[in-house]
Amino acid sequence: MHKYGLIGFPLTHSFSRQFFTEKFAREQIDAHYLNFEIEDISCIWEIICDNPELKGLNVTIPHKESVIPFLDGISAEAEKIGAVNVVKIENDTLIGYNTDYIGFKNSISPLLRPDIHKRALILGTGGASKAVAHALTDLGLEWKYVSRTKNENNLTYNELTREISLEYTVIINASPVGTSPNINEWPPIFYEFITPNHLFYDLVYNPAETLFLKKGKERGATIKNGLEMLELQALAAWEIFNSKI
Repeated sequence: MHKYGLIGFPLTHSFSRQFFTEKFAREQIDAHYLNFEIEDISCIWEIICDNPELKGLNVTIPHKESVIPFLDGISAEAEKIGAVNVVKIENDTLIGYNTDYIGFKNSISPLLRPDIHKRALILGTGGASKAVAHALTDLGLEWKYVSRTKNENNLTYNELTREISLEYTVIINASPVGTSPNINEWPPIFYEFITPNHLFYDLVYNPAETLFLKKGKERGATIKNGLEMLELQALAAWEIFNSKI
């Protein structure tokens, strides 16, 4: 029986395991999906050695960037993004891919209005945010990272002003802030300046409506959570797992 799995830390709520387990049962696929909760990415070698039937791994926080040195190669797109969320295993070869990009791009694009959605703020600078940035560029949007720590490539939350809020009408939470069980947390942005022209997208899907999304909705913004993105990236991952290297 083939095995597939998810590596990350922590894995208290695993979309991937439920998605693939249900898919295998529904489509009568003889396979098993496991969670591998590892804090140290070097433990990937132990996982590979202990599970010779393993054909693929999904990768989540905090390993989307740190996994790269442990791979035999990565796709051109994953290399450009600088993050990996899918690892295909074949003949003892580990190849990394990024399906967060296609999942996010296909999920947000129907909501974009070219007349008002020209610039975006990406909250967070982790591996998922890199795929978001790449997708936004390909969709024709300018973007800025927002982080608690200042550097030359981002704004800080303290720098957000009314002028910025009117200019950057797409706001994406690419951080884990607001994820269950920490449902009473939200990114500290300028909610008082939000208008119906804004689009709020949260990569978090649990809860379905985070406080970030609720606060945007209260101001009339269009909102969407990350569930569809996760479904789309998982389907793309399955295609990779079953393709030839």
